[in-house]
Amino acid sequence: MTLTAGCGALGSSGDNEVTLRVVAADYGDSPQNSSAAYWKTLATDFEKANPNVKVEVSVYSWSQVDAKVAEMVKAGHAPDIAQIGAYADYAADGKLYRADELLSVRTEADFLGPLAEAGMIDKVQYGLPFVASTRLLFYNKKLFADAGITAKADSAKAGGAGWQPKTWADLAAAAKKLKAKGVKTPFALPLGREEAQAETMLWLLAGGGGYTDTEERYAIDSTANVRTFEWLRDELYGQGLTGPVEPGKLDRQAAFDAFTDGQAGMLNGHPALMKQAEAKGLDYGMVPMPTVDGEPHSTMGVADWVMAFRNGHRKEAGKFLDHLFTAENVTRFTETYGLLPATNSGYRAMERGTGDNSRRLRTFLPALPTARLYPVNKKSWAAVSEDVKQSIGSALRPAPDSPAKTLEDLAAKARGADGTR
Repeated sequence: MTLTAGCGALGSSGDNEVTLRVVAADYGDSPQNSSAAYWKTLATDFEKANPNVKVEVSVYSWSQVDAKVAEMVKAGHAPDIAQIGAYADYAADGKLYRADELLSVRTEADFLGPLAEAGMIDKVQYGLPFVASTRLLFYNKKLFADAGITAKADSAKAGGAGWQPKTWADLAAAAKKLKAKGVKTPFALPLGREEAQAETMLWLLAGGGGYTDTEERYAIDSTANVRTFEWLRDELYGQGLTGPVEPGKLDRQAAFDAFTDGQAGMLNGHPALMKQAEAKGLDYGMVPMPTVDGEPHSTMGVADWVMAFRNGHRKEAGKFLDHLFTAENVTRFTETYGLLPATNSGYRAMERGTGDNSRRLRTFLPALPTARLYPVNKKSWAAVSEDVKQSIGSALRPAPDSPAKTLEDLAAKARGADGTR
């Protein structure tokens, strides 16, 4: 869907008028709440303040948008600005402006630290984080009550309400009680292709590891990561606590559906699960992901990206991006689509916001300033992510060399794709 806030030919036109071509992803789930309305208002407001700049926005579904931009770039007609899922390939090929070439000092400094860092290659920022999300552990309050799982005394003292697990042992103990009560899937563990890379990273971080080490080198086969998957194999999957579908064949949405249908007791979820659960009338709780030792570890953050291509419209693109990242515009988007802000000013606005989504999403906010993101600044990440989706499920199979062999194979491929050994 293409919308033009003003007239004017592509590129430059008479009287020094410039038309910015913008490609964006659609976050809506129906024509009624398409992101096109947001971008149209954004473009119209910008044009009023910048009469010599016209903005043409094309909005595509997430299943199309990355491919559309790739086609445009390959044909030599890259958009001026793209809001898509990844930036590293274009930055590595020298096709993008640096953030400091585009943005005001105020805008550049406003991005949340971990998100800004994830947008950097060799300490230079090319990817501008658009929106973000974190994950929490969801649980079915009714199933928990039926199984006699109650809050710990220390959580009540801390002002908490409901179940407050600290360690993986707490999680496994709850799962066993749910199983004893006949719950079909005590803990849904989606390691199927849909989003296995996310579920995997959640567990790796909670176990003290991650996809990369402190030097940002791939370390998928680290001792901490192997131990994490040994625990999943022995204490969850091996105990029959992950339900009738093998984790490697369970996709995220299928896990969400099982939870909202009351068939699953627990699972890791992002903000969209709240809306799905409430549509089914499910009474649920949300808590931070417990860790292997009960100590705080970084949790996973996910961001989508904005970038500006070197088309000669640096000044105009920069002004438009400054407009895009104002607290007012960030809040309008996050409030509409139930996502987290990528800026400090947007974060503060959500903390004090009165909108329904702002109030609901605050539970997800605390993890964001210290979150770790996928290694999206690596050109190799797309291939590594796909390898994880295809094979991580095999790490739970009861073979003598599993999960070490699976993680070693993934690490070798990752290092090869990254040009390291």
